[in-house]
Amino acid sequence: MFLLSQKPSIVDHFIAELRDSDVQKDRMRFRRNIERVGELLAYEISKSLIYRSTSVETPLGKAPSRSLLQTVVLAPILRAGLPLHQGFLNMFDKADNAFVGAYRGHNLKDDEFEVEMDYITSPDLSGKTLILIDPMLATGRSLEKVYHALLRFGIPAQTHIASVIASPEGVDFLQKRVPQCRLWVGALDERLNEQYYIVPGLGDAGDLAFGSK
Repeated sequence: MFLLSQKPSIVDHFIAELRDSDVQKDRMRFRRNIERVGELLAYEISKSLIYRSTSVETPLGKAPSRSLLQTVVLAPILRAGLPLHQGFLNMFDKADNAFVGAYRGHNLKDDEFEVEMDYITSPDLSGKTLILIDPMLATGRSLEKVYHALLRFGIPAQTHIASVIASPEGVDFLQKRVPQCRLWVGALDERLNEQYYIVPGLGDAGDLAFGSK
């Protein structure tokens, strides 16, 4: 797992504002801070991708350069994943895009809930680089279900999962259930509470970005 906040950087400032209940009252700033973290995570992921050597014509000659060799597909989980997706799209501006509607459904019993998924669309994923995008990695169950659902569109060459804030339980779950997916996280928090929300977390990212359901 790559942890963006492992070393002090401007991401600490963005995440602090995301958590701050006073700053959260400004929805536009909340969305923009999520987007900023997305840009930084996308930059870090870009370092792990494959490039080809090329050159570009300048007004004064030729300059050696590199261009991205892999086709990237960005797959946000709706609706909370949209601001984070925009940050990734700012970096991977030629990426293809998939969209998945997944959310917590009915409780099956005290210690478990059902993951509902009622919308999915995707281009062909065969041999491409898939990046799953969800701001909050709580239990990891939604991301696991989305990943396996997307495989019907083809098998990616590699898959990355990007979140702003994660719980240790969610990270452990995904590393065991989908070890082929690499995790990229902004901050790792303490734990999940009894309602499966991340503590200290920041609250419901979807509601904070777009209003209460």
